[in-house]
Amino acid sequence: MGGSDGQARYARAAVTDPDAVDRGTGLGLVPRPVEIKRSDGWFKLTADAVLDADAGSAGVAALLRGWLTPATGFPLHDASTPADEARPVISLSCDAADLGAEEYRLVAAPGRVSIESGSDAGVFYGAQTLRALLGPRAYRSARVGDEAWRIPALTIADRPRFGWRGALLDVARHFLPVRDVLRFIDQIALHKLNILHLHLTDDQGWRVQIKRYPRLTEVGAWRRESQIGDRRHDRFDGRPHGGYYTQDDIREIVAYAAERHITVVPEIDVPGHTGAAIAAYPELGNTDVPGRPADLEVVTRWGIHEDVLNAEESTLRFVFEVFDEVLALFPSRYIGVGGDECPPVQWEDSARARARIAELGLSSADAIRGWYTAQLGEYLAARGRTLFGWDEICDAGIQPPARDSASGTVIGAWRSVDHGIAAARAGYRVVMCPEDQVYLDWRQADGPDEPIPVGKVTDLARVHAFEPVPRDLLGTPEAGLILGAQCNIWTEHLDAARAVDYAAFPRLSAFSETVWGGADRDFEDLRARLAVHERRLDALGIEYRRDAGPLPWQSRPDALGWPR
Repeated sequence: MGGSDGQARYARAAVTDPDAVDRGTGLGLVPRPVEIKRSDGWFKLTADAVLDADAGSAGVAALLRGWLTPATGFPLHDASTPADEARPVISLSCDAADLGAEEYRLVAAPGRVSIESGSDAGVFYGAQTLRALLGPRAYRSARVGDEAWRIPALTIADRPRFGWRGALLDVARHFLPVRDVLRFIDQIALHKLNILHLHLTDDQGWRVQIKRYPRLTEVGAWRRESQIGDRRHDRFDGRPHGGYYTQDDIREIVAYAAERHITVVPEIDVPGHTGAAIAAYPELGNTDVPGRPADLEVVTRWGIHEDVLNAEESTLRFVFEVFDEVLALFPSRYIGVGGDECPPVQWEDSARARARIAELGLSSADAIRGWYTAQLGEYLAARGRTLFGWDEICDAGIQPPARDSASGTVIGAWRSVDHGIAAARAGYRVVMCPEDQVYLDWRQADGPDEPIPVGKVTDLARVHAFEPVPRDLLGTPEAGLILGAQCNIWTEHLDAARAVDYAAFPRLSAFSETVWGGADRDFEDLRARLAVHERRLDALGIEYRRDAGPLPWQSRPDALGWPR
């Protein structure tokens, strides 16, 4: 993960004359930089421009050239080009001793733009800002029009507030091909997020190849149909759905993300949400539960399901062997293990599970969930990794780390802000992602034309107002345990990249300001900047939700929701 744990060590400075700079010039930068100072004149990018990067910034230079050369038609010559004072220069440097790892300084003046940082991550964020300053045409894949390329002379000093700036993408409920995942990585990189939490397994599908257990994808990656709309309507499409990522696919995703300074945090959900795995290997389930079918299919319904892993040592060994392959694919320090929404019904009804509860000295059937999480925590710690689990694992009695520890279990607080506060007060490090504020699959308005309206209204203003550090923790040591936040995009009702676009944007643009910027945010200012920023989304082909509501083809009259 880029940046430091918890809140960034840099205090947030005030924006200098924001109305005159941003609204007045129409820069429309999202997320908004910490400080902008306007100067006289313009930097003009021309066909003889030079891109000069130090060794540490070479990867960023390659990305910047890959963005700008197709859009401008200019080759961006390297520094070996014969010197000429008339040539405009873009200079990249990652050895600025006065700047942190994700902090950058961009100075644009007539004839030269310089981007400096303490690492290539900061240079990358500066390069994203430079691209934005060049205007929406800079996001095209080929040159359109003959207008001049220029940006105003200015100085931008910028740095993130949080070290964890994430987005969860659920590819288990509806599979997204590799190219769509790479496209999503580009989208969150544009917004200076640095975590992609990839939800890879669930009851409705297993999406990562595990060579030791081939049936996980041979069987578990496919279901015979999908539920249409909210589960309470009990309607199905009769259409098979599936797909999975080979291990080379995963390596490609991880490497692509790393080039853009994004860490991919995998999630393999256990011991609940394991219906696809049990369909592939029935012996993993509680086979002696009275009335339970001997063979299960991959789940076609949404919601919480009672089939969970049994508590046998052989099943725990299966879990460890799966994670052995997962850890080899994902270098992330943080590894998601789920631990959420795990009904203990089958453990209560299974004679063998009751015997295991006695053998393990557990207090109840529900304690099996805590046993699994504790075993995985020890397994991951022994391999230099850190367990990320949903806030239910706090209920399971998992021991929090020592108060002064920089390691140990990390909690994703999804049920409410209060659950995040409780986890921090117990000593856990916390990533805030409360469902009623940053679940981007929830409906965006009350209108009947919203596609599959589920959940409460979570509109642009509500996402923008989300504050990762709760008021109750301000001024306390526990505030430093808030690593940051992530928005979550669950895909029960998002069956393709176009649907993900609609759900995510522009709300993800607003969310980026909550994790990059300060607690003092101006929604009307964001709306003014979005008028420019949405032209960038247009150029990238992102099918975001318009302020007036869905376009006709973005609605889903065939699939009913269930608004709260």
